Amino acid sequence: MKRKTFRIALAAFALLSLFGAARAQEEGEPRVVDQVIAQVNNDVITLSMLRREMREAVEALKQQRGMTEQQATEEVQKRQPELIASLINEQLLLQKGKEIPRLEEEVEAEVNRRMLEVARENNIKSIEQLDEALRNSGLDPAEIRRTLRREIMKSAVLNREVDARIYFGLSADEVRKYFDAHRDKFRKPETITLSEIFLSTAGKSEQEVLARAREIVQKARAGADFGQLAQTYSERPQSRERKGKLGTFVVSDITRQEVAQAIKGLRAGGVTDPIKTDEGYLILRVDERTPPGEATFNENQVREAITAERAPKERADYLDALRKDAYIAVAEEYRATVLPLLKLDGKTAAKSDVKRP
Repeated sequence: MKRKTFRIALAAFALLSLFGAARAQEEGEPRVVDQVIAQVNNDVITLSMLRREMREAVEALKQQRGMTEQQATEEVQKRQPELIASLINEQLLLQKGKEIPRLEEEVEAEVNRRMLEVARENNIKSIEQLDEALRNSGLDPAEIRRTLRREIMKSAVLNREVDARIYFGLSADEVRKYFDAHRDKFRKPETITLSEIFLSTAGKSEQEVLARAREIVQKARAGADFGQLAQTYSERPQSRERKGKLGTFVVSDITRQEVAQAIKGLRAGGVTDPIKTDEGYLILRVDERTPPGEATFNENQVREAITAERAPKERADYLDALRKDAYIAVAEEYRATVLPLLKLDGKTAAKSDVKRP
């Protein structure tokens, strides 16, 4: 199985950017004694852990923002204090998770479920075969599980300790008042069903492609079957196979300005003028348009909306409380930049200097 296949599958769980490939130390290379940069209760954050996070952050910037190695490294170096603070917060959440009854069992079950899902998506029949395929792709199955376990545990603690308390702590009166004050949030949105014909300009004269697109628009507006036109002219294989059908979309979710402008006010059956894109010209037909509906009260949806609105601050407050109740000692060379991010002063966080092995 190709490594790319696994990357696509694992990205669904936000894993790939978290995996740091462990490199074997070359023979004869001087060994560096690891340095403890922070102590969090009975656990420690080490320099090797920080370097792993920095390597992963560099790879993420290169993949997501197209940065060069040097640009990504310089950017991550600036964010080093944030990464240390994040590691400390992470350790506090992992410690809290161990205190919550049965949570570790639930997290382990979720890890197994997700690994099985990856196996199914790649037509692999067993976990043993998945592990073998991962190793063949240069990935360490044990490291993947550790990373996944850590991420799920952090989310589980925040969901249980913060989000659930907001959700279930709301009174019926609070829920109803929020709905009345935010009715627009609970209206059924306007949707639009679209079909497309795409003509590529790659290696072609743009004027000739545009002329052909205009001819197709004339045929469609004259009553020709748009699905048949898509099968005949569209240069996207999927469009031809589906007779141009793209699907149904929430109008407000269409963020490409050229598309949003072209379909604005277009009624069902309407066909756009050719739309210029980076790859060629796009012709869209509005198959169906459903206007927005009236706001309807659904208690679960309202509770979810309130929770989503309040959760960021409540989560931050929860982490503040964890830090204040914890013993956190940061190595001297990092204190000036890390402690302000943790909202801790020097006296609180420097009860003793962090000792190095």
